[in-house]
Amino acid sequence: METRRIDKLGVETSLLGFGCMRFPTTKNGNIDENEAFRLLETAYASGVNYFDTAFPYHNGESEPLLGRFLDTKERSSYYLATKLPVWDVNSLDDAGRIFESQLQRLNKDYIDFYLLHALDRGRFERMRDLGVIEYCEKLKEQGKIRFLGFSFHDSYEVFEEIVKYRDWDFCQIQYNYMDINEQAGDRGYELTEKSGIPLVIMEPVKGGALASLPDDIMELFPDKNKSAASYALRFVASKPNVKVVLSGMSDMTQVLDNLNTFNDFKPFDSNENRMIAEVRDALNRRVRNGCTACRYCMPCPAGVDIPGNFKIWNKYNIYMNKDALKWEWGGLEASSKADVCVKCGLCETKCPQKISIREDLQTLSREIKEVLG
Repeated sequence: METRRIDKLGVETSLLGFGCMRFPTTKNGNIDENEAFRLLETAYASGVNYFDTAFPYHNGESEPLLGRFLDTKERSSYYLATKLPVWDVNSLDDAGRIFESQLQRLNKDYIDFYLLHALDRGRFERMRDLGVIEYCEKLKEQGKIRFLGFSFHDSYEVFEEIVKYRDWDFCQIQYNYMDINEQAGDRGYELTEKSGIPLVIMEPVKGGALASLPDDIMELFPDKNKSAASYALRFVASKPNVKVVLSGMSDMTQVLDNLNTFNDFKPFDSNENRMIAEVRDALNRRVRNGCTACRYCMPCPAGVDIPGNFKIWNKYNIYMNKDALKWEWGGLEASSKADVCVKCGLCETKCPQKISIREDLQTLSREIKEVLG
């Protein structure tokens, strides 16, 4: 198993980390504990020593299950990461109560990597103003956590502000070859490298979107014996400041494929960097319209979520993932879907991209219905 030395922290982590958000489940939606243990055991036996969970994962089942699995292992043989659900923290008492419950759920005396979960500007400012960051620093002094960091979902400008607020032990960002200009992105990576903040990567396969690609895109990969997911993982793992790449593994096929990638890890060479840029360009050319989600077209008098509709439509045409389309389209309120458009045209007078919004809404409504039946 490829490992990375984190000199700042004095530890050596497996480059592949096990993300515990997507365990296999039973028909009733609970974690299939026997199968989850089998996946975890296979990864651990192959050298994976970084396990990442969070308070809300699997409706609160993930932390206790992971704790039970790690109870069978020597405490010094692995690194445990979990996160404070900052959206539930409205006081220092809340932070303390939740943290102590996490120790109990995990059945551990301390947590190696503790994160403020999913920071954006508002959440960061609230944690700062409540004194939660200072509280976590005291937990470090008490030995209840070893390293303090945060995970992030917002713009680069917010990321820069948070990074510069204090000397973080590490941070976790969404990063993959399609999102180099999204959220923290390439600029965020470069900032952490300059700031000396080790990186843990989430969503390297973009929630599975980069694991199953259209046939014409797959033809661009040079080695047809390697999975699309392996190229996505290697892209981020080739960055020197990336110390852990998290993968939420749901079945043994994914575990074995990832272990194959990281047990014989080879960083991208110059040819592969050019190839992945071609893949990115080819995928981006599949976008149906140029909506940038600037929201100048909003609000719609009829209630249509215009950027939301276009995001789902464009994403489907890029990755051709019917399951993802079904999930995302089903999650959109019926009152905000394209077919409630009254064709007033007000949105088109405001769109800086000059998109034929009315026509595109009609087209996407028809095409999505044809795909989903």
